[in-house]
Amino acid sequence: MDNTVEKIVLDEVTNSFSIISLFYDADIVVKIVILMLILASIWSWTIIFSKFSSLNSLFNDSNDFEENFYASDTLQKLSKKLGSHPTHPLESVFFSAMSYLDKIKLTTSTKNYEFKKNLCERIEKEMIIVGERELSNLNKNMNFLASVGSTAPFVGLFGTVWGIMNSFTAIGLSQNTSLAVVAPGIAEALFATALGLIAAIPAVIAYNKLNDKIYIFSNKVEIFTTEMMIIISKEIYKE
Repeated sequence: MDNTVEKIVLDEVTNSFSIISLFYDADIVVKIVILMLILASIWSWTIIFSKFSSLNSLFNDSNDFEENFYASDTLQKLSKKLGSHPTHPLESVFFSAMSYLDKIKLTTSTKNYEFKKNLCERIEKEMIIVGERELSNLNKNMNFLASVGSTAPFVGLFGTVWGIMNSFTAIGLSQNTSLAVVAPGIAEALFATALGLIAAIPAVIAYNKLNDKIYIFSNKVEIFTTEMMIIISKEIYKE
């Protein structure tokens, strides 16, 4: 009989400290904090999966493009082979240079040395601008991951402080310091902190990993721009 009573009491205590019960029994402020952290975590994971998928695709497409670029006899042949719709940053940089170069060739002569020098500088600036514009798109939503990683623990801590404050208020009103009075409020409060850490830790890890990938890809674009400019300069100065 005693064992049955103990089991019933234990089940009731366990149910009262389940995640759903903690949320429903929490103060309205703690509920808002919990909902904010859950939404931030969901959106963070959405960004993480999307970013990793797009970056992996970019690396694969860029590697294929570089193979075609170095295997091609001339820039003009490669330009005709690829068409006119760039699908990734390296192609955008390539087409910006080719488009600019074709326009100049159609409108004027490049026999003058000073003109050739200025033309090379303009093409290089055009490629750099296009490259930076493309890379800025890669950094989209990265600030959100950084913000979640840096602020989510403090938002969770705010929920914890608020919950503990309510627990001490309940103690004062009931004039009872038993765990039955104190424990629920503290559990709700600590739940907010746990959610803050659950939201922040993946966001920080993903942000650092994605930042490394974007940095590597930025170097890839920069190196390609330099190599492309060397090839274009040779073509311009030999005319």
